[in-house]
Amino acid sequence: MGSLIEGLPDTQETRREQKRRDRRGSRRALIVMLSIFGLIVGTGVAYVGYLAFTVGNNIDQGIDLGERQPVTAPDGEPVAETGTGTNFLVIGSDTRPGDAGRSDVIVLVHVPEDNSAVQMIHFPRDLYVDIPGRGKNKINAAYAFGREPLLVQTMEQLLGVRIHHVARTDFEGFKNMTDAVGGVRVYAEEASGGEGNGGPVVIKKGWNDLNGEQALAFVRERYTLSEGDISRGRRQLAFIKALMLEATKPENIANPITVAKFANAATENLVVDKGLTTRAMTDYAIALRNVRGGDVVFATAPFSGYGTSPQGASIDIVDEAGMAELGEALRTDSMDTYLDVFVTP
Repeated sequence: MGSLIEGLPDTQETRREQKRRDRRGSRRALIVMLSIFGLIVGTGVAYVGYLAFTVGNNIDQGIDLGERQPVTAPDGEPVAETGTGTNFLVIGSDTRPGDAGRSDVIVLVHVPEDNSAVQMIHFPRDLYVDIPGRGKNKINAAYAFGREPLLVQTMEQLLGVRIHHVARTDFEGFKNMTDAVGGVRVYAEEASGGEGNGGPVVIKKGWNDLNGEQALAFVRERYTLSEGDISRGRRQLAFIKALMLEATKPENIANPITVAKFANAATENLVVDKGLTTRAMTDYAIALRNVRGGDVVFATAPFSGYGTSPQGASIDIVDEAGMAELGEALRTDSMDTYLDVFVTP
């Protein structure tokens, strides 16, 4: 696809080069963190004590968001701090020696006030947005410029909502999570083969039964998919739900060895904000104990197409009207209505 910005060059080669710079850890971060969320949701009270012990020992509360600034909606009205559900920002970082790293995976997880669902919005890393104090750039550049505090500020400005908690990971325990539950069954919207960046694993269109290595290839692949990173994002979200459903089957929940292996693999390298204490996680587990697979939904943040920035980088163009709709749905805790209209197939 050519540039959607008049007078700028075609972006296909730029996108191919950018794809080659991706790193495995950041690609799996989304699956890792959200699967933990799913395990907490599904296990309920029975294993809250054990999970609290594991989480308390494994997770680092090292994210300091500093002094929080007031959040306003696009019309300038103050945003309520409570009473509209809870928003978690999940980050998969690509940190290299001597580099602040970039957040290749960005997902907003919304839990409504009545704790009846878990609603996840994937934000493509190339969304071209305003970054406070930095001007226009890709949304993942906010993390490189100012780590979690600036990315949170960018997201709050983009949506006009408060981000309550943040979690980040870059570890490679994903295969162990998959194998801990005996593999997963997941639906692929399109086939992919050994010629892409997912390795020699062949994925057929339709249902696939995957072990850890195969699942890793499934969520890693993007070179051969029709919409590149967007298609890969949908694959990752589909796999998250499949893993969550498998992890929360009665036979797995009732098996303390399975729970121990999965919880340990999922949490050993997580970093969260200082406010997301073990007690807070336990409270969320209890509040969400009745949520099941059908209550966990996914969507992609609104974008209108692809283009090229003035600096020549490939970008995803924000659908401003759609983003305003998303922000309003989050602020008013009406994501059910929003997702009925905008949910990704």
